[in-house]
Amino acid sequence: MTARFHCPVAISVGVEMPLPEEAAHHAARVLRLAEGDAVVLFDGEGGEYAARLVRVGREVWVRVESHAAADRESPLTVSLVQGLAVADKMDWIVQKATELGVAAVHPVAASRSVMKLTGDRADKRVAHWQGVAVAACEQSGRNRVPVVSPVRSLAQWLADWRAGAGKAGQCWVLDPQGAIPLARMAPPAGPVALLIGPEGGWTEQELVAIRGAGAQAVTLGPRILRTETAGLAALAAMQGLWGDFGAGSGATGGPGCEPGA
Repeated sequence: MTARFHCPVAISVGVEMPLPEEAAHHAARVLRLAEGDAVVLFDGEGGEYAARLVRVGREVWVRVESHAAADRESPLTVSLVQGLAVADKMDWIVQKATELGVAAVHPVAASRSVMKLTGDRADKRVAHWQGVAVAACEQSGRNRVPVVSPVRSLAQWLADWRAGAGKAGQCWVLDPQGAIPLARMAPPAGPVALLIGPEGGWTEQELVAIRGAGAQAVTLGPRILRTETAGLAALAAMQGLWGDFGAGSGATGGPGCEPGA
């Protein structure tokens, strides 16, 4: 497969340009690409560019040859609202959710979250997770990078959602006691925020607040899934039911839409 690099800079057909430092290092030192090798560049806003390496040394330069309006976004617009889990689990969740077509990831601090993040430490972790999402786009062929939002408390996220995306979208929370199996839900006609609890699950008080914000409780079946499994299983199921895993019927959220929560 042709190597793909995220280049969040202005890209124009017919010009020669240096790759950003991280992409250049990966091309020259990790993949050992050479002059003349073909690569694909994308800026994260949609579409991609075919390019070819013209200089490999202290800097790596490419010549941009053509543009393709390639769109590999899901017809579903799903934001994953993930209760903070320990670092390696969060990396896994962000990576796989990106591969599964999530539109955005919103980390929330829950009562039972094992990992506690505030201040500079929280900002550094969010920047790291954004890098994980970029790498997952490079691997999976996505040309739009889902945004990983700053860490918020659950209460703050619910308030932001009700003030913004909640006016036009839906909110679903995975609950082992949920009354409606996911497969019986109507195909979403707009953005969906999918709430997943941390390792210990949501507290009863949190579930009351979530339902009070208008969220619909849904279930994936009789088994209780781990936090790093639940959201990914739900995303895959939604893609199979209404997205681009085959059926693709009923969803009208539109590719690349951001719920804004």
